[in-house]
Amino acid sequence: MLLKDKSEILKLFGKNLRNLRISKGFTQEQLANELGLEISQISRIERGVINTSIYTLYQISTFMKIEINEFFVSTE
Repeated sequence: MLLKDKSEILKLFGKNLRNLRISKGFTQEQLANELGLEISQISRIERGVINTSIYTLYQISTFMKIEINEFFVSTE
């Protein structure tokens, strides 16, 4: 399935980040502290409000021990 626009991609990534973070037992605060980010930034990423850098994506996937592609898998 091809996603149509930036908004859909950001929302998919954010939704998957939230679900994966919770499944791994991490809070937004723990993730933010590990990455050196504000909790509000994690919240905005998970809501698909802001884009994040490739480097932050790499940090998240490394910390959570998740393959990067898992953040972009659509279950719909």
